[in-house]
Amino acid sequence: MNPIEAYELYRFYHSSDVETAALRGVSLQVKAGEFVAIMGPSGSGKSTLLSCLAGLDEPDGGHVEVMGERMSRRSESARARLRAQHVGILMQSGNLFEHLTLGGNIELQMRLSNVYDAAGIDPLLSQVGLDQKRHAYASQLSGGEVARGGLAVALSARPQVLLADEPTAEVDSDTENSIMHQLLQRRQEGMAMLIFTHSKSLASQADRLLTLRDGRLQHV
Repeated sequence: MNPIEAYELYRFYHSSDVETAALRGVSLQVKAGEFVAIMGPSGSGKSTLLSCLAGLDEPDGGHVEVMGERMSRRSESARARLRAQHVGILMQSGNLFEHLTLGGNIELQMRLSNVYDAAGIDPLLSQVGLDQKRHAYASQLSGGEVARGGLAVALSARPQVLLADEPTAEVDSDTENSIMHQLLQRRQEGMAMLIFTHSKSLASQADRLLTLRDGRLQHV
């Protein structure tokens, strides 16, 4: 059993009489401790694929399994439970609730995943270089700090699967290296990682590199 598997995913969008195929039969499997990078131009279907894998969107065809349990075509509450238990998600933006401190965001994620550990918050923040920012709000953080804070939230529940969309976009080289270090450390700990990126330096660290073009996945 792989931590995450997708089988023949199709996703269509309709605007008036125009149908757009965002995903065209995408299949993939990511093993425990494997880092898979996906690259592709804007509009290739990367965001749609991530949303389907995370159970945030439903494919029109095919299905997704997480830790051997079906994610697709289940109730929203069932998908949310499976996501909270096993999947960490890092989007390009919107990873932090503005009305909560950074520590509060991490605590919320831990509680949703039923793994709340008050003593674990400070060490996690220290790992991403934000040990002095526990009580800061997103508006008080720099762009790089927000990126690392979002990563801390995604990792806080110790998920078996990490799905990340451009985790190093619009950050400086030091922040990119810091994020990359944390990702590679989690790979060594057995986490399955699927990273959508335009960063060649990040992609070069992957065990496998795939490209997504016109909704179709290709091996590099």
